[in-house]
Amino acid sequence: MTSDPLSALRAAAAERAALRAQERAEHHARRAARARPRRSTDELQEIARRGQAELGGSGIGADDEASAEEVVAWAVREFGDSIAVASSMSDAVLAHLVSQQSRWVDVLFLDTGYHFAETIGTRDAVEQTVDVTIVDVRPELTVAGQDSAYGKNLFARDAEACCRMRKVEPLRRALGGYEVWAAGVRRDDSPTRAKTPVVTFDEKNGLVKINPIAAWTYDDAVAYAAQHQVISNPLLDDGYPSIGCAPCTRRVAPGDDPRAGRWAGQDKTECGLHV
Repeated sequence: MTSDPLSALRAAAAERAALRAQERAEHHARRAARARPRRSTDELQEIARRGQAELGGSGIGADDEASAEEVVAWAVREFGDSIAVASSMSDAVLAHLVSQQSRWVDVLFLDTGYHFAETIGTRDAVEQTVDVTIVDVRPELTVAGQDSAYGKNLFARDAEACCRMRKVEPLRRALGGYEVWAAGVRRDDSPTRAKTPVVTFDEKNGLVKINPIAAWTYDDAVAYAAQHQVISNPLLDDGYPSIGCAPCTRRVAPGDDPRAGRWAGQDKTECGLHV
């Protein structure tokens, strides 16, 4: 008697999920066993300076600047497991890139409470398909709590304050447990990001920061995703080249600045994480 094909597929998927969960748990147990104290600010600053000399070549965007893979390899050598990847879940390109050299790396997802359903779906899909550990980073206040304390829809009246409470401060708290974090900032994102280095010391958060794909173009990221079958947020194909919180993000007309849909109509271009 032939078994139900759908049931067989579900059983196989459940088995794969269980195996992945076991591998992830075993990795984190080993990581905890070999954990060491976080190095001092002075030590981390010195490592960042060495990294700039080693990876930055003769300057930002120079021909001898290190590749994305070389930047990640340097970070893994220098920091071991003390690495975090920040992801907005526009895609899983950076998470996948780092996971190739640091399997089960922590990927920090800022769960602001205001995300598109597609973004949450992308987060869930990344957790199921990429060898990373998703860490949901949440604000101290729920959306309802913030509405009660500061009034409903703070984002419309004071976007800076909203971003600070729901993104900047939660990330700062989360990064306290790491020595380096990786961000997916690209120089072609906007004029404010045009001079992004591949490695720097993040004074605001007190640790080293790497931007492995700083030199990539949008097309480079798309090509990487296609080559490695990396998940992307479906909103990218629906007029949203830059995806943030739903109330503060709109579609962008073809040919417009990719970040024109972020905080449209306001004198604001960054949430504060990378400035």
